[in-house]
Amino acid sequence: MFSQIGPGEIILVLAIALIVLGPKRLPSAARSIGHGLREFKHSLSEVDPREAEQDEHAEPAPVPAPAPKRAPAKSSAE
Repeated sequence: MFSQIGPGEIILVLAIALIVLGPKRLPSAARSIGHGLREFKHSLSEVDPREAEQDEHAEPAPVPAPAPKRAPAKSSAE
């Protein structure tokens, strides 16, 4: 996840967060972010049973027939 972020960038972000939030609110903010990320990941991996049931019983979409080929138009000059 953090393959493109170096340790310097992480330290910089943490220092800015400490300055902006302060030492009292930083732990609760980190907890809130962690809880939100965990809930987001859980919702991505969770499958609604109704959706799974609909997918099992769904018929594949019909393939449209190809359009008939047109004959070349005759010119009226002939």
